[in-house]
Amino acid sequence: MPSDHEKKGQPSTGKDRTPLEKGLHSSKKALSMTIRIGNAIRRIPFIAHLIRAAQRFNDRMGSQFGAAITYFSFLSLIPILMLSFAIAGFILASNPDLLARLINGIANSINDPALANTLKNSVDTAVNQRTTVGLTGLAIALYSGLNWVGNLREAILAQSREIWERNHEDKEKIYFQYIRDFFSLFGLLFALVMTLSLTSIAGSAQATIVHALGLEGIEWLRPAWTSIGMTISIAANYLLFLWILWILPRHRPERKALFKGTLMAAIGFEIIKYIMTMMLPRLASSPSGAAFGSVIGLMAFFYFFARLTLFCAAWIATAEEKKPE
Repeated sequence: MPSDHEKKGQPSTGKDRTPLEKGLHSSKKALSMTIRIGNAIRRIPFIAHLIRAAQRFNDRMGSQFGAAITYFSFLSLIPILMLSFAIAGFILASNPDLLARLINGIANSINDPALANTLKNSVDTAVNQRTTVGLTGLAIALYSGLNWVGNLREAILAQSREIWERNHEDKEKIYFQYIRDFFSLFGLLFALVMTLSLTSIAGSAQATIVHALGLEGIEWLRPAWTSIGMTISIAANYLLFLWILWILPRHRPERKALFKGTLMAAIGFEIIKYIMTMMLPRLASSPSGAAFGSVIGLMAFFYFFARLTLFCAAWIATAEEKKPE
């Protein structure tokens, strides 16, 4: 029933409203307040930048590219394992005592005779066919590595280009592209080795210094040592991602955005490594995780690495908001 004020054409006051009208009015006020707060948050420069980067990442199929990079990364491990077996074969072949100790260790540590014989045969194969396995693994590793580098570069460029599609001038002759990818692969491997070496040397030096000074028993200093180690690790990650996001795609973004995006990637990568370090032992402790935990963990690590790399590439590319003309 309309109120007396509504019958007279006057707006109803709060006292004259029905409970339903009061509820609708309160909902409208809450919705309006939520929209205003949301718009205010979206206008914060950092939040607005994140939203633009997320939109570009989704529009340019960042998740799909991340899955493709994960597939090629995992596939590239097969020739790397072949090379590892070949190197182990050369070491064992030149050291008979070590080979004998390894075989005896396998026989003594495994109760199942069938499994022990299988592992012994694998060791014999690695020793006897080390040259064939090594050359085959090297050839396949080189081919898969070049394709991995090329796919990673194209995925980064898909996020970085002003226009998603490749221009005609971007297309190279196949042999010239492989030559570029060959040097890019070795540059990336060099950056990775430098990153791991810097982290390892810094960690060992820190432990040595702490032990030499007799500070390992001081509990309140542990957060400081942890912070120093984390800072060194992030600095090493920074060098790696600077190569990936700047040198590898042969793209010249705005310098300030590049340095900020690389720092974001370095910190994010350290978080991923920490989470994987915490989760992998838990996966391996379960019966199913003992069989598949390492594979699942490795694929998850590659996937998160790929998504982080592509999102930071999108973040760098959207540093400046494009105003509509």
